Amino acid sequence: MRIAIASDHAAFALKRGLSIWLAEQGHDVLDLGPDSDARVDYPDYGYALADAVASGDAERGVALCGSGIGISIAVNRNPAVRCALVSEPLSAALAREHNDADVLAMGARLVGEDMARACISAFLATDFAGGRHQPRVDKLGAPAFVREPA
Repeated sequence: MRIAIASDHAAFALKRGLSIWLAEQGHDVLDLGPDSDARVDYPDYGYALADAVASGDAERGVALCGSGIGISIAVNRNPAVRCALVSEPLSAALAREHNDADVLAMGARLVGEDMARACISAFLATDFAGGRHQPRVDKLGAPAFVREPA
């Protein structure tokens, strides 16, 4: 599977370790940066990752920053991508199974590399269940600012 990965400076070391591990697992890794731990702005990298997944350059994505919050917001600005912020494997699996998420976000200050690997493994091993979840996922791709509850 081709997996795009991006971070900010706070998550650079985690990104580097996960990139190596993903390649060792047989994945084609598209590292979108940064190339060092010098200060950068996470939205730039989140937008690039979202574009890579939305365009089909990557099948899945891993977005990392200090907390995971900022970069997940940036990724989710692209309506063609669904990014889930997680810190443990069950949420990572449910993000795929129920929400058909294609990007996983994590915070380097909150999860270590072992937990990040466990989250990614669960995320990549889980298929979207479809069925009753599909209409909800469809609504995620067509947001409305004023909507009556169903």
